[in-house]
Amino acid sequence: MEQYEIREPQVAGSFYPSSKQQLIKQIESFIDKKSEKTDCLACMLPHAGYIYSGAVAGGTLSRVNIKDKVILLGPNHTGYGKNFSIMSSGVWRTPLGQVAIDNELADNILSRSKYLQKDSLAHLYEHSLEVELPFLQYFKTDFKIVPISFLSENFTMLKEIGKEIASVLQDSAAKNSTLIVASSDMTHYESQLQAQKKDKEATDCILQLDEDSLIKKIKQLDISMCGYAPVVVMLSLAKALGAKKGELVKYQTSGDVTGDTSSVVGYAGIIIY
Repeated sequence: MEQYEIREPQVAGSFYPSSKQQLIKQIESFIDKKSEKTDCLACMLPHAGYIYSGAVAGGTLSRVNIKDKVILLGPNHTGYGKNFSIMSSGVWRTPLGQVAIDNELADNILSRSKYLQKDSLAHLYEHSLEVELPFLQYFKTDFKIVPISFLSENFTMLKEIGKEIASVLQDSAAKNSTLIVASSDMTHYESQLQAQKKDKEATDCILQLDEDSLIKKIKQLDISMCGYAPVVVMLSLAKALGAKKGELVKYQTSGDVTGDTSSVVGYAGIIIY
């Protein structure tokens, strides 16, 4: 790795507990132990503070078989680093331990992509991928990650990146051992009713695996979905690997937790088969 050997947690103690025991206890309050696990190509998870979006993330991952490799796709909220940033070596630390980056897979993706660049800075302070890790670690202790963040909104490039990653997975026979995770929250700071209405339009497009319609709806309805770029990549990638359908596991808003429905953020958990 260029500069950072270990990527330290940035939002432990704020988005989720910094104590291992408290973190496990909180995660366990969100998971569904009766859920049947399924093999899927990809999933979409929210990335807010656990008290707000943990039930959606936990409920969704309760359904998912975590694979040996996890490609994490997230938005870049900080503005640091490259537009298309892949961290290709090192480890990420959380209160539940360390997760190593899959150097070989990351390098293969870098060598195939016209757009992705090796970059740690974009990941250093960004929370959108970090908050997914403890949930993944709860369900599986031995997996490797490839963290990729997106600052650009170039729709054509995003779709191409999805196809580039898919070709690497197919050529390296890693398709069956890799899970794609796209990190995104939905509508921000609108009324509960408005958020639910807009988010239904967006999630319907995702469930239909239609990234073109998703972008149109986002523009047409002014949907403040922060991670639509990684979701576009995920959909393009999953379809190139043969995905046929999506399933909405859980949707809620911050208003469902706080009781304040005047200004909420929406969260959706979706599985792609």
